[in-house]
Amino acid sequence: MTGEDNREGPRKIVHVDMDAFYASVEQRDNPELRGLPVAVGSPAARGVVAAASYEARKFGVHSAMPSVTAQRKCPDLIFVKPRFDVYKAVSLQIRAIFAEYTPMIEPLSLDEAYLDVTTNLKGMEIATEIAEEIRARIKATTGLTASAGISYNKFLAKMASDQNKPDGQFVITPKNGPAFVEQLPVKKFHGVGPATAEKMHRLGIETGADLKARTFDFLVEHFGKSGPYFYGIARGIDNRLVKPDRVRKSVGAEDTFSDIHTFEPAREGLQPLIEKVWDYCGANEIGAKTVTLKVKYADFSQITRSKTVPAPLLAITDLEELVDLLLAPLFPPRQGIRRLGVSLSSLGRRCFETAPQLRLAL
Repeated sequence: MTGEDNREGPRKIVHVDMDAFYASVEQRDNPELRGLPVAVGSPAARGVVAAASYEARKFGVHSAMPSVTAQRKCPDLIFVKPRFDVYKAVSLQIRAIFAEYTPMIEPLSLDEAYLDVTTNLKGMEIATEIAEEIRARIKATTGLTASAGISYNKFLAKMASDQNKPDGQFVITPKNGPAFVEQLPVKKFHGVGPATAEKMHRLGIETGADLKARTFDFLVEHFGKSGPYFYGIARGIDNRLVKPDRVRKSVGAEDTFSDIHTFEPAREGLQPLIEKVWDYCGANEIGAKTVTLKVKYADFSQITRSKTVPAPLLAITDLEELVDLLLAPLFPPRQGIRRLGVSLSSLGRRCFETAPQLRLAL
């Protein structure tokens, strides 16, 4: 481990991830929706799916998908308007449960977090038992299910939490970590997006074993500052600590699309990303003054456009207006747009309780 962590032995990291969080809250609160394919979002022609229940996912419906596409894949899909105030309230209940076990909590969004339970408030020795207890407490308190990944570092804990979804958990031990990574397709690696996965594919890197076979210098040459990270995780090594009070320079989200040539589908695709970054800021009481729009074209060239305002944004509508302002001048584009991203920077602590209620403009 790094010099920052002077505890002996491997760390015990738990990644807790709520199952289809927004959709599950809606099914919990409306029994008529249980067992049915549900999408949180708007069915309008320009609507976008913000979240999908597991019943909907069986039809290939997923977040960030245009509503018309989702309805084509699943004609019986039921759309429900989002209620972010409710989701945040449930998230705070879950956070309170985490805090009974450890102060070392690093939230990633309203529905997932890393917990370092190497030393914990319950004095429990076995991390898998802590994860089981936390999941049971979440179910008893909120009526919702959570999945968990348990491992000796953040990367593997995150990967493990996807293995037995929904309502399950999975352990990756120090002994099994390197072998687990070797057999995993790199496109499934946390931190490897579609563009990076495609670049790895062109370089003949399809699995963790392929990645491990490349030298440190090769990875730095082709992936720059991400090279050392890829070199480490290919060997099951990730020395990043769980940082409960981490100071972030920016909060961002991005997604890949089929070639976009007009404003409307680009704006629709950005909406879930806007909500995701605002969601994170609201959950962590972060204010932001700078908005950056990232656009990557079909030839993999990319541009960014930023706007800074004098005071932290107060409402998601403010963020939406700034994104519109940055996006509109880019059309018509010189070629198809493959990837879009939104990030917030110039971050600072602020209380969101006095801000207008979060809303989703769809």
